[in-house]
Amino acid sequence: MDATNRVALVTGAGTGIGKRVALLLWEAGYSVVLAGRRLETLEQTLKEADVPAARGLIVPTDVSDPTAVAELFTATMDRFGRLDVLFNNAGVGAPAVPLEDLSYDQWRLVLDTCVTGAFLCTQHAFRIMKNQTPGGGRIINNGSLSAHTPRPHSAPYTAAKHAITGLTKSTALDGRAFNIHCGQIDIGNAATDMTEQMKRGVLQADGTTAVEPTMDVEYAAQAVVYMASLPLHVNVPFMTLMASGMPFLGRG
Repeated sequence: MDATNRVALVTGAGTGIGKRVALLLWEAGYSVVLAGRRLETLEQTLKEADVPAARGLIVPTDVSDPTAVAELFTATMDRFGRLDVLFNNAGVGAPAVPLEDLSYDQWRLVLDTCVTGAFLCTQHAFRIMKNQTPGGGRIINNGSLSAHTPRPHSAPYTAAKHAITGLTKSTALDGRAFNIHCGQIDIGNAATDMTEQMKRGVLQADGTTAVEPTMDVEYAAQAVVYMASLPLHVNVPFMTLMASGMPFLGRG
């Protein structure tokens, strides 16, 4: 793939899957915009990329804030003048507590970040992709195995990831006439800080606690970059990628 002159924007780019995807996009030839709440982690991602300054842009952003998202996309256009790929990756979870013990603020934080943030970024990407020359682009949403089957005590995150599936389908449909294509990757147990607990054991549907396998985050990042690399007449609407030994297919 020749990604010269192509521009990608990654949210949640300071750590985990977002960070590794950004690094691989740079390796593939993209210019990359890094968005995330913490400036220091975004700066570390850019430092590890070791690319010319002209191919990178850091914009500290809370994707749940409409003003901050608008400023992110304005900065992207001011620097690069177009957008070819958006990876909606930013997300947070809530404490794994019984549903009735969740606070309203914990619920809102997850939904505002995972769902509203993805919607706001998608909306701005649409405006750019519809009007740029050449037109079109690709939006990739980071879903989860929770978009299919919940874990115990995961109501906010599971609800958010089911909503992402609906957003993916609507985005793909509404973008079709403008050569804007949307896909979703549902990742299970990529080894990041968020899945560190898997090594200590996590609650299962039958009430037991079990250690679960993880996979190198590199495989998840490679899958996202593969989706991004496809020509616009080809799309992966949904992809599921998981550590082989996970109980996902039988956990319910």
